Amino acid sequence: MSTGTLLAVIIPIVVVVALAAVAVSLMRRRRRLQDRFGPEYERTIEGSDSRLAAERELRERERRHDSLEIKPLPPASRDRYTREWSSVQEEFVDRPEEAVHDADRLVTSLMHERGYPTEGFEQQMKDLSVEHGRTLEHYRAAHEVEALSTRSQATTEQLRGAMVHYRALFDELLSDGGRAQSARS
Repeated sequence: MSTGTLLAVIIPIVVVVALAAVAVSLMRRRRRLQDRFGPEYERTIEGSDSRLAAERELRERERRHDSLEIKPLPPASRDRYTREWSSVQEEFVDRPEEAVHDADRLVTSLMHERGYPTEGFEQQMKDLSVEHGRTLEHYRAAHEVEALSTRSQATTEQLRGAMVHYRALFDELLSDGGRAQSARS
């Protein structure tokens, strides 16, 4: 077999193998992002111009998150937050709107103490999405009701639902979501 014929056979094989390796790598990266972000992965894809742009944004969220100093709560803080949540729930009976506002403040305070920046709802959502993508929809729904409540437009049933939604994220943040940065190191 001549060198030219040999190259004509080998080069296409190498190209096909290289393309297959790239495809496998992209599929693994996509699967990792889907696993890490959960439902937030699809939500980000839907809100983006392209899958590649959305995945780039998710990787940027990961980089930002990795630069944060997310830490587990000391037992005393965990107990204090548990007591404060019980008070907020008791408040709901007589003052549901105030209880929802207090639940929002308590979740924000808990986020801050864990090491999450709290400089605005959209950034909070992005930062939380990295480790808490599966409960993020709860936070989004609770925040929408809290906004309605601020304008006195939320029903008691919506306020009750907001408390349930806040509780889902609260519990996950309180338990460290199983993934505090110092625990991964």
